[in-house]
Amino acid sequence: MPESLRKWVPAFAGTQAGSRMGSQVTITGLKGVTLDAYAATGLAPEDGDVLVLAQKIVSKSEGRIVDVSTVEPTPEAIALAAETEKDPRLVEVILSESRRIVRHRPNLLIAEHRRGWVMANAGIDHSNVAPGDGTERVLLLPLDPDASAETLRQQLAARTGKRIAIIISDSFGRPFRRGTVGIALGAAGLPALIDWRGHPDLFGRTLEVTETGFADEIAAAASLVMGQADEAMPIALVRGLSWSAPEVPAAELVRPPEHDLFR
Repeated sequence: MPESLRKWVPAFAGTQAGSRMGSQVTITGLKGVTLDAYAATGLAPEDGDVLVLAQKIVSKSEGRIVDVSTVEPTPEAIALAAETEKDPRLVEVILSESRRIVRHRPNLLIAEHRRGWVMANAGIDHSNVAPGDGTERVLLLPLDPDASAETLRQQLAARTGKRIAIIISDSFGRPFRRGTVGIALGAAGLPALIDWRGHPDLFGRTLEVTETGFADEIAAAASLVMGQADEAMPIALVRGLSWSAPEVPAAELVRPPEHDLFR
């Protein structure tokens, strides 16, 4: 290591309140569901494990499936479908899950989901949903991903006696960058958002605005092994993380409207 950098290492390596990473972090893809997924990989639950679950398996377990062929579109949905070149019945489902339509053009509809996420088609997905006989099924997001994560966290704690944190993740596009990344829709057992304001930076200056989307960082890393297509890897086990910040639900990652300069 160059001498010019060596003098900064002690300050950078020191622990702070909210510290969130050990010396090594591992991400292991798991096939199966929760404890069965551990067993199939030859692993045992440990304190501090973080399980990242794909939103789809949570939505399916909660019955968040709609048969579009049974939906009766409203005049609003029919008009918007004509502008976006989408199925009016699908547009009706999107509207039912949305607070508002943010942007639209042919083959694209960006909505603010009723829980505050701004995303294509209000998060409604055809991919990885097996077709039913004579039906056209789509998958909705969980009703309350934080509550879903907390329920699973409690179930695992009761069955294993271990402190296991849960993140429910989904793939998101970003308005000013190409490509999707994993983000946290729900979280339990860890701080989804870490507030660094008031802590010193590397040079001793007090941080004034820095907040870290801890759960989003974990979800993005986990998506590297979970994949986006036919990988059939619905769960990732993340080990080696540590934190001292208080638990914060993923709902806190949604920027309040009064702080949103682009709304």
